[in-house]
Amino acid sequence: MAWRPLAEHAQRAYDSVRAKVEHPFHVIKHLFGHRKTRYRGLAKNTAQLFTLFAFANLMLAGRRFTVTETRRAP
Repeated sequence: MAWRPLAEHAQRAYDSVRAKVEHPFHVIKHLFGHRKTRYRGLAKNTAQLFTLFAFANLMLAGRRFTVTETRRAP
């Protein structure tokens, strides 16, 4: 079948995008403990989620640019 390689390529692209989108949600849920929230109003909940996503983006960017060399005592 000629459709199978095309379908596999499309599925791989879909999975790649999904993995990139889902990772910040994982960080917010597991590192910041935002599993359940109480309703405080749309504005407050939205503001809290925006700040949590901003912190998650900073944290993920920080992981990408961390220095891996170690310092040794003289």
